[in-house]
Amino acid sequence: MLKQIKGFLSTAKHHPVPGGLEILKYIGPGLLVTVGFIDPGNWASNLAAGSEFGYSLLWMVTLSTVMLIVLQHNVAHLGIATGLCLAEATSLHISSKYANLILGSAMLASISTSLAEILGGAIALQMLFGVPIRAGALLVAAFVLVMLFTNTYRVVEKWIIAFVSIIGLSFIYELSLVRVDWETALPAWVTPTFPEGSMVVIMSVLGAVVMPHNLFLHSEVIQSRQWNTREENVIRKQLRYEFVDTLLSMLVGWAINSAMILLAASAFFRNGTVATELEQAQSLLTPLLGNNAAVIFAVALLFAGISSTLTSGMAAGSIFAGIYREPYDIKDRHSKVGIVLSIVLALCVIMLISNPFNGLIYSQMALSVQLPVTIFTQVYLTSREKVMGKYKNSAFTKYLLYTIGAIVTLLNIALLVSLFH
Repeated sequence: MLKQIKGFLSTAKHHPVPGGLEILKYIGPGLLVTVGFIDPGNWASNLAAGSEFGYSLLWMVTLSTVMLIVLQHNVAHLGIATGLCLAEATSLHISSKYANLILGSAMLASISTSLAEILGGAIALQMLFGVPIRAGALLVAAFVLVMLFTNTYRVVEKWIIAFVSIIGLSFIYELSLVRVDWETALPAWVTPTFPEGSMVVIMSVLGAVVMPHNLFLHSEVIQSRQWNTREENVIRKQLRYEFVDTLLSMLVGWAINSAMILLAASAFFRNGTVATELEQAQSLLTPLLGNNAAVIFAVALLFAGISSTLTSGMAAGSIFAGIYREPYDIKDRHSKVGIVLSIVLALCVIMLISNPFNGLIYSQMALSVQLPVTIFTQVYLTSREKVMGKYKNSAFTKYLLYTIGAIVTLLNIALLVSLFH
């Protein structure tokens, strides 16, 4: 990673104007990943964290984002250097027996993700227009399927960038209405604490930020501009610019996730109120901050639900196509089947959920349970010379990635222990 930073700075030093303008055309793939961790599942997790524990769990957003930057850069590195997404590389370079188990569990994680995204959009429609949850879920799912099946990747990318911008501006407005205790908040970003009863929320925050489907998605969409080439100097150039795209995009996600916790801590925790439902959070905002704040909250949630459902559907299409050693292509049958499976099965589960808020929280926990499988698969592949050639992980990068995987696994064990107690 340090090589990527030094390389980019060296390029910018010798070509300041072209480099500065050229970077703009590389921004995009990282923002699609950003959508995945400012989704409705994050809203539920972050509202629970802020309203119940104040600013004390902000460190989890920082830790998760740092891990995410390392992981997403690494998996994008796979896509650029090999021309394969993570799902394709798994099918090609791992025994089919294990590859099918890995990709099958990833599909289940994608369904869990789509469940959270669709539910979030449905809850937003209920807030804004009084649409019943199940009807709203159908509307969101139908809209997303139409968007994915009738638009190119580049068009979808532009819509998602617009959605992220609206969500970010919405939280800037929300934070302008509350008084944040910065003296308490600033240390909390870098000071790990484990308040009593917080483990489930901590794990849901982790699962909501570092998401399995995003690792599969990033390795796929990073190739959308046909970056992969056999020319070494071009590959190295793409790796430099990709790192900047990833870093900037992840920092945007970190800021928005942090803003959610800051808002919940400042508006709810300070008043001794715990948000148990997203709908409740909106209704509580009205007397505290006014009707405009509540409406903007719901509109931002709707955009988050739609945009993140788009990316979870794309990820599912990539994973399912990868089982057949194919890249994601919306015109291809396998990609279409993956998208439909993820969204339709998620809808079926939604019809059986009595408490949508709990559904959002526990869907994030499910993602964190699958996450070590995806991480260790990714590290195994990106560390092999047979897969990556000269671009395989350095010893430092490999052990850093394994350390992240170990941390995630230990947190999962702690989650299971807390559930049994």
